[in-house]
Amino acid sequence: MTRVKRGLATHKRHKKLIALAKGYRLMNGNVFSRVKNALAKAGTNAYIHRRTKKRDFRALWIVRLNSALRPLGLSYSAFINLAYKKRMEIDRKNLSNLAISHPQVFAKVVESVK
Repeated sequence: MTRVKRGLATHKRHKKLIALAKGYRLMNGNVFSRVKNALAKAGTNAYIHRRTKKRDFRALWIVRLNSALRPLGLSYSAFINLAYKKRMEIDRKNLSNLAISHPQVFAKVVESVK
């Protein structure tokens, strides 16, 4: 039986992973054993932060709404309560964008909820 040398396939696989780790610091970008660990950690962090991004943006929208509502005489929690009772179906993202880009329209929306 002939001998099978698998160096080409291994080298190609290693190069592919090392290319994914381009720009990583120290040996994490060019030593295969470290690259594997760095990519695993990066994948874990990417998964986690795809979820925390949603929380962060919702918190940002709430802060923006609260700061836009205070001059109109309402707090965020009171506004959301009134909007819920009126069955208003505009979400926080669109409300915060409206408050930033079109304050007059946002003021009319707030008046309709009051």
